[in-house]
Amino acid sequence: MDLKSGYPFWAIRNGLMHAFPRLREDLDCEVAVIGGGISGALIADELAAHGHDVAVLEQRDIAWGSTAASTALLQYEIDTHLAELRQRYGEPRAALAYRACAAAVERLGEVAADLRGVDFRRQRSLYYASRAGHVPLLREEAALRARHGLALRWLDADELAADYGLRAPGAILSDCAAAVDPYRMTSRLLARLRRRGAGVYDRTRIQALHATSRKVELRTGEGLRVRADRVVVAAGYAGQHWIDQRLARNRSSYAFVTDPLDADDLQALGETLVWESARPYLYLRSTGDGRLVVGGCDDAVDLPARRDRRVQSRAQRLVRQVQQRFPRLRLQPAFAWAGTFAETADGLPWFGPHPQHGPRVLFAMAYGGNGITYSMIGAELLRARIERRAHPLARLFSFERTVG
Repeated sequence: MDLKSGYPFWAIRNGLMHAFPRLREDLDCEVAVIGGGISGALIADELAAHGHDVAVLEQRDIAWGSTAASTALLQYEIDTHLAELRQRYGEPRAALAYRACAAAVERLGEVAADLRGVDFRRQRSLYYASRAGHVPLLREEAALRARHGLALRWLDADELAADYGLRAPGAILSDCAAAVDPYRMTSRLLARLRRRGAGVYDRTRIQALHATSRKVELRTGEGLRVRADRVVVAAGYAGQHWIDQRLARNRSSYAFVTDPLDADDLQALGETLVWESARPYLYLRSTGDGRLVVGGCDDAVDLPARRDRRVQSRAQRLVRQVQQRFPRLRLQPAFAWAGTFAETADGLPWFGPHPQHGPRVLFAMAYGGNGITYSMIGAELLRARIERRAHPLARLFSFERTVG
């Protein structure tokens, strides 16, 4: 899949950080992870840290797929409101999903602390009402989250104008959020994994997968065989190719990054992720060197050539949207890009085995706006399954729930 267009900032900023080899001979391991993006890296790191023999196989260069295009907002907030998830799955399970995401943001901070220079920064999250008619729903949402122990407060229009220079009728300000350089974090995790003796191979395309009751055999495009006790398919949006059932809808999202801004221009935006209640939503976040990353303008285009042509016009549309909400900001895109992302009907991810391939093939489909947060949960959830332990989200985040 061609997953990105334009000039993703992380790839330009970092370049190719580490050289990983191609797979050159047949391989045996306990767990083979297909996918060398942020999801595969977090899963492989979690498994290896607990004694599992892991090999990572990536068809491109490491982190060069959708990870390079990610805007990497780390949130506990799911694209689907807690109130809506309560209607679908009941309040206890809906609240469990939200609390697990909050715990995952904290866990990501612990992982990042052991790495060097991944630009992980604690943030707050400001979720504002796009229109006055959205205020009652957001107030209900805030009350429901607070009831389940999520730290937040309500800001009215005057407070938003004073604190953020934002024109909006109200917003939920949450304490739990963060931001990271996803490309750098992935590269650091997998380089460390390789130093510790695990196999990490890029430019190695898996062409065939065959699972039996005892083993899984993979075959590469060059005819090499990989035999594993279990396989984790963490191939991002390309993971859908391995399952006949349609699980999510692919879309394109657009983004740009500015040159570094003065602290007086950033003000509270330097420590706050911002997003809105309209769908598709506008969102903003800062980087460690004082830039703003702005994203949104999602559309149903999943054809690379058409997406390529839209990058610059969508960037200018995003500039206008920011100008309407933040009149004091004067933004100029330095680099603009677009990337593929996938949406599930309920905003939740898929982790675990699918009936099509049996229990030894596990999927990691961290789809949605907070995919990195989901990936951290998925790493722990899949390790629990491999170790034959229960996990409280195993059913809700698996293929056992109804596909909408």
